[in-house]
Amino acid sequence: MTVQYPIAGVGAESIAASIEAGISDGLLAPGSALPSIRDLAVQLAVNPNTVAAAYRLLRDRGAVETAGRRGTRVRARPATTPRSLRGLTVPAGVRDLSTGNPNPALLPIATARLSPPATPVLYGQPSVSPELADYARATLAADGVAAEHLAVTSGALDAIERVLAAHLRPGDRVAVEDPGWANLLDLLGALGLVVEPVGVDGDGPLVADLARALRRRVRAVVVTSRAQNPTGGAISAVRADALRTVLAEAGNEVLLIEDDHCAGVAGVGLHPLAGAVRDWAFVRSAAKAYGPDLRLALLAGDRRTIERVHGRQRLGPGWVSHLLQDAAVGMWRHKAATRLVADAEAVYTDRRTRLCAALADRGLASHGRSGLNVWIPVPDESAAITRLFAAGWAAAPGSRFRIGSSPGIRITIADLAAAEIEPLADALADSVGGAGYASV
Repeated sequence: MTVQYPIAGVGAESIAASIEAGISDGLLAPGSALPSIRDLAVQLAVNPNTVAAAYRLLRDRGAVETAGRRGTRVRARPATTPRSLRGLTVPAGVRDLSTGNPNPALLPIATARLSPPATPVLYGQPSVSPELADYARATLAADGVAAEHLAVTSGALDAIERVLAAHLRPGDRVAVEDPGWANLLDLLGALGLVVEPVGVDGDGPLVADLARALRRRVRAVVVTSRAQNPTGGAISAVRADALRTVLAEAGNEVLLIEDDHCAGVAGVGLHPLAGAVRDWAFVRSAAKAYGPDLRLALLAGDRRTIERVHGRQRLGPGWVSHLLQDAAVGMWRHKAATRLVADAEAVYTDRRTRLCAALADRGLASHGRSGLNVWIPVPDESAAITRLFAAGWAAAPGSRFRIGSSPGIRITIADLAAAEIEPLADALADSVGGAGYASV
């Protein structure tokens, strides 16, 4: 049934803005059907082409989708209401383990001393600091990633957006992990791209699911190398070989993007897929190991992809500040910072391992091979979250991350104290064991 929301406007932009306002204010709920183009044109006394243009704008912004005979509807998760902002209101006194943040006490950026480079950087100079380029090529090559062509972006999501925009157009299909990174799913919606879910386990994306997605003619595949958010999965050596084979068989019609957002603190080795197809990009960001405010990511890829990213950067921000690039290189090479990152990796590994073991002792399945999070399947997310609240703990609901996969909750272990593991495991066992039947 079409909702009775008073859409207004006389031009495509104003009509689209009116509908966006309804979505933002909650008056047009996810899944709500919009009037047909003809009906809304009559209602507003405008040309049907104007309404069609407004709906096209909304599709490109990720706010609505066209569902065949079901008409145009508000997306189930509109880009104007990001998953990451649909969070919990954590009551006072409840221990918040829902954030996905690293432990601030283990971040080298807290002790960084930023200073300007010896020579001022002027317009027309290389966008990548020579010192950073040398460091990136050496470290990426050591991990098996070709780094002849490099760019620097303002974090991992910025890199992924620039690579997608360099190759894809609204309406193209993109294979993504399910469950997967909430911000990435929001980004795809905002770009007007169609999501094709690929299941994951502890060893990475499922080979059969990726093969099925490739048969459906996806234009791009986005995978997480390790510390997969939210499940903690990491691509194993055996899985990497199988995924590379499937990608190679797909030919050169697909773009591959790898996200290595937790390098340094992942707790497992890297098994990259880079180079399995002609068009590829490998993203390594500094946020989780060195601090989220260090808005910097290394981007390696094939020549055409990196050239397109550089070209678009020149028409926007120009480059990432060399002050920031030099600060990053300084921390990557600093012995004390390196020791702190190693300490963080050891702490995160210990907390993940011990929590998963404690849950196993209580008969609960959990996943957390790497990174900052542990994923716990549950029969009913709402019931589990509510019971955890009552016990004094907050976890992230799996609905932020899921497309069609089974329910679960995410626990961030980054600042979990060792003494908290057993009480938390007890609370989780009670919340999941007493969750009852899944809601319908």
